[in-house]
Amino acid sequence: MQITVELPDDIARHPDPGREALEALVIEGYRSEKLTHHQAAQLLGLTRFEFDGFLKDRQIYDHAYSVEDLERDLADLDKLRSKGLLD
Repeated sequence: MQITVELPDDIARHPDPGREALEALVIEGYRSEKLTHHQAAQLLGLTRFEFDGFLKDRQIYDHAYSVEDLERDLADLDKLRSKGLLD
């Protein structure tokens, strides 16, 4: 799907106004939890790790990967291993 947005002249004169608008949209969508980490990264054409760097560069730490996230991921890996789905 393609979406067209009309930008005010002062914003349109920025070096890359389309990218700037997309980044602002993605940041807000991610912060408000309307977009998942994966969806936000995908919209920007970034990998998961590149998106983490994108957020860090902008000092955005909302929903940062936490110890609890790590513990959940490790538990999920254990479950997959116990089912023989991982080596």
